[in-house]
Amino acid sequence: MEGTRESCSSWIRRPENRVLVIVGRPRTGAFQSLLEVFSFDAKTASLSAAPLAMCSLGEGDADPLGFSVHPNGEEIVCSTNKGCKLFELSDRDLSYKLVVKDLPPLESAGMQNCLAFSTDGSRFASGGQDGHLRILEWPSLKVLVDEPKAHKSFHDMDISLDSEFLVSTSTDGSARIWKINDGAPLISLTRQADEKIECCRFSRDGMKPFLFCTVLKGGKVVTAVWDISTWNRIGFKRLLRKPVSVLSISLDGKYLALGSNDGDMCVVDVKKMEICHWSKKLHLGSSISSIEFCPSERVVISTSNQWGPVITKLNVPADWKEWQLYLLLVALFLCSAVIFYFFYEHSDSFWNFPLGRNQPRPHFRNIIPDSQLADDQSPW
Repeated sequence: MEGTRESCSSWIRRPENRVLVIVGRPRTGAFQSLLEVFSFDAKTASLSAAPLAMCSLGEGDADPLGFSVHPNGEEIVCSTNKGCKLFELSDRDLSYKLVVKDLPPLESAGMQNCLAFSTDGSRFASGGQDGHLRILEWPSLKVLVDEPKAHKSFHDMDISLDSEFLVSTSTDGSARIWKINDGAPLISLTRQADEKIECCRFSRDGMKPFLFCTVLKGGKVVTAVWDISTWNRIGFKRLLRKPVSVLSISLDGKYLALGSNDGDMCVVDVKKMEICHWSKKLHLGSSISSIEFCPSERVVISTSNQWGPVITKLNVPADWKEWQLYLLLVALFLCSAVIFYFFYEHSDSFWNFPLGRNQPRPHFRNIIPDSQLADDQSPW
């Protein structure tokens, strides 16, 4: 896939437990911009040579800029320089087709810098180049938040795991927290006068309520952490050590990925806040525009306008598969049964102690305390 000029890509986790990738191709010469869906081979960490489905955006001057895929794997919102388009990915006997659907609130909204579905798929948010924030209930498309002056211009956004909060950052370096159900801003994150908050992601493990943001200060970039129960900054660490263009987090919340403006990428173990994978010059000389973790493997797809999508297998410990966990539980059960049987047969227990040659086996009556026998023999 290298050497082409795709502008955006994203993973699709299908209901049939299959992982696909959607890729957006910009206009080239007389050819219109296209969306293409490819299959993903986990063994080789590569995409299929031919697309499973494709669809034209239908407008001569519209280019795909970014995707947000619904958790059900069937609906895809594509951002263009005109607005947003909604596509449904249907299949019949694994024959896939992209079908254009109506998306009235965003079809003529102009360029959207940020798109995000909530983890449960009940909310969809978009942040425009003009600073307009829209949060919709899905799939009813009921408008929950419509704020034309949310920011000067959107830089990044994310929705919390419980769909309660949205964080958004601006090109001017500010960051705001929104209470989605209230439809109003909750708080602005504190920063120093010379700091710019750029990329943002909520934690995903369900245990530690944190917010991760990249912060630029005096030419140095750090990854800072906020406690979302108090919205206080609790610490920071220098990781990529160069200007960051994109921040991403794995679905299980164990890893962060940071992409740089010159094509480097690093992956961070959240528990230790240490780099566990480096990919230098992955997109040589080109800013990485997106990084997404594969839903089923320790693999990421990163995209730049010059090099298109690149699949990278991460050098991190492999996760346990579901069948491996079941096998381990069965093995532990059998091992426990064997150990119990061994101790039962060989221990000097009250009921199974070694007997001498002429020693009679004790009877139940012989082991009742004398005091109780005395009570039993009482006429009362």
